[in-house]
Amino acid sequence: MKAKVSGTKKKINGTTFLLMITILLFVVMYAAGMIVFNDKGFAKPQMFLNLFISNAGLLVIAMGETIVMITAGIDISVGSVTALVCMVAANQMENHGASAYTALLMALVIGLLFGLVQGFLVSYLEIQPFIVTLAGMFFGRGMTSIISTDMISIKNATFMAWAKYKIYMPFGSYSKRGKFLPAYIYPTVIIAIIVLIVMKYTKFGRSVYAIGGNEQSALMMGLNVKRTKMAAYLLDGFLAGLGGFLFCMNSCAGFVEQAKGLEMDAISAAVIGGTLLSGGVGTPFGTLFGVLIKGTISSLITTQGTLSSWWVRIVLSALLCFFIVLQSVFASLKKKN
Repeated sequence: MKAKVSGTKKKINGTTFLLMITILLFVVMYAAGMIVFNDKGFAKPQMFLNLFISNAGLLVIAMGETIVMITAGIDISVGSVTALVCMVAANQMENHGASAYTALLMALVIGLLFGLVQGFLVSYLEIQPFIVTLAGMFFGRGMTSIISTDMISIKNATFMAWAKYKIYMPFGSYSKRGKFLPAYIYPTVIIAIIVLIVMKYTKFGRSVYAIGGNEQSALMMGLNVKRTKMAAYLLDGFLAGLGGFLFCMNSCAGFVEQAKGLEMDAISAAVIGGTLLSGGVGTPFGTLFGVLIKGTISSLITTQGTLSSWWVRIVLSALLCFFIVLQSVFASLKKKN
């Protein structure tokens, strides 16, 4: 009985405790927004669903980021991959008559190619992930500008139908005139949730955790470390391509400066969600709440109306530092024990 209580306590003091802090932080922030900005509609169901609508692409990209970070790696090219995906999709549909299905396929291929090349360099040539993905970031942004330096707005009928299709919920709110307004989401949210569920229950994660926790131990267990790392970066690339396309469905355009800083948002969401920078620890569920916290900060500042949008970055960076310090404290305690 003592051993069981001790094991539970240890578990709560580690990964679970970090996740609990993240969830509690989100609940407190959103509850505060509902109280302070109740007169501006912050308490309406649609405001909550808007967090998912605005951040569906980021959520999918952050899922991939979480996987590579669990292996003790990192990918700072996802923002540039998103920009490249948006530009290629917009250019192909508007200037070359490609269909929306072709644009989606090209987005996934672009993501897989980035994952394949970067995964090979990291896993088989053992080059530092930061250097590899830094090169990928510059390459992606450069290729985006080569395709076009002007913004290309997407007007493809099929694509716009996808982007604007509303899925109505059985709940909602009432207008001042007493009219019932059902809440809604877009298909991007459904796709993001499906990705979250798949990532949560995949068996692939066991090998990733083992490698991130201790690579030498993973080798002794008979795990193929290089192949697993390669698979992690391939999955990361695929999700970056898919997430980039979902991001494009929100913006309905492609331009050079698009998704600038998105890689930092994805990394921040993963870290705030409990993913350790040293690897071996992290959950897709935690990353979800990391993304929701980022979205809540953005919504609070937008609803407030007078603060600069840069405050989103400022608050997010402060939270990131806070969670990194927490991770360091827990790592130190683990070593002592």
